[in-house]
Amino acid sequence: MEPSLCPGAEIHTYFKQVAQEYGVDQQIRFGEALERCHHVDGQWQLHTSKGAELTVDFVVAATGILHHPAYPDIEGLDRYQGEMWHTARWNHDVDLAGKRVGIIGTGSTACQVIGNIAERCGQLTIFQRTPQWIVDVPDQQYTEKDKAGLRGRQDKLSALSRRYAMALRNTFSKAVTGKKIPLALMSWAAKRNLRKSVRDPELRAKLTPDYPVGCKRLIINSTFYEAVQRDNVLLETAGIERIEEGGVVTADGQLHEVDVLILATGFSPFNFMRPMDLRGRDGVSIDQVWERKVQAYRSVCLPGFPNFFLMLGPNTPIGNYSVIAMSEVQTNYVLKLIDQWRAGKLDQVEATEEAKQRFNDYLREGMGNTVWVGGCQSWYLDADGDPAMWPYSWKQWVKELEEPDLDDFRKAA
Repeated sequence: MEPSLCPGAEIHTYFKQVAQEYGVDQQIRFGEALERCHHVDGQWQLHTSKGAELTVDFVVAATGILHHPAYPDIEGLDRYQGEMWHTARWNHDVDLAGKRVGIIGTGSTACQVIGNIAERCGQLTIFQRTPQWIVDVPDQQYTEKDKAGLRGRQDKLSALSRRYAMALRNTFSKAVTGKKIPLALMSWAAKRNLRKSVRDPELRAKLTPDYPVGCKRLIINSTFYEAVQRDNVLLETAGIERIEEGGVVTADGQLHEVDVLILATGFSPFNFMRPMDLRGRDGVSIDQVWERKVQAYRSVCLPGFPNFFLMLGPNTPIGNYSVIAMSEVQTNYVLKLIDQWRAGKLDQVEATEEAKQRFNDYLREGMGNTVWVGGCQSWYLDADGDPAMWPYSWKQWVKELEEPDLDDFRKAA
């Protein structure tokens, strides 16, 4: 049997196959970081970690959002003597069988790995700071008989599956942006899942968030609640006081001895292309521009950084919809802007500061209706507590990126 939810190895294999099929792998410089990106005399001067120098007209920073691991600021973390790693830097050389394992965090990544860890290890202690709302999506198993029955109908079934997935995403997008009926349905599904899955009222109370459904990232998972009820699993809700050589000391003074400590503590969502040394016109650095507030024009363009595009930038609907769909929409938008440059309508592609400010004022106006301002702390929020999200519908976002508004860009000299 094969699962309907692909494991990481299968996804990785698919990516490699697609890259090979379209020759993309021949254009990738593996193991080579872009360290400097400076705008000089109308072009971008690039320097890589291997000493290569390149000059290009355009730079597209498709660096993603959740790719810089965030490490917790806990006293004694550097003193721990056992095996320790962040979930984004997994140590596959360590066998967890029979070991005492501690995991810090109960967010999306933690929920993905806890079920598997609990089955392998001797004892698992989950250190929970904030409980999460979880919606169950079962991992359907397909037998050879099932697959045989699907053969010959792949195109029709794929189209139906895509329409169904888009309908679900649209409903979710409406829920998080404040539409009452979709939000009520989403809330009902998450709360019902908790009631149905966890029978012990004391444990259920520990797992019940005190914030509205959707305020933090909604977790899609079918194994966490089952795992947390295993005999070899302890859910620890007392705060972490410090970490010692042999384990974790909680606020009640108890030492939880662990052989392996796993940090499921998330990522730094506002790094984007950094720590790359990015400098735009007149040598201004991205750290200077973003020192007070991480903003962009339509999440893609940065005033002062001509011919530079940021994929999945701030206020992309990352909490609303599919990253693949977003990337497709933004790619088309970027290509249309490059076409305008080729046609001579733009000397360089650069949004004005005024256009960026209008766009961010527009975002602020719509944010009050969303679930992200429900009073919880999440990686959606910047240092000022403002959600770096898209507060309107998915269709509205697609419509607004259909064609570039050239009035928002610096004109040719």
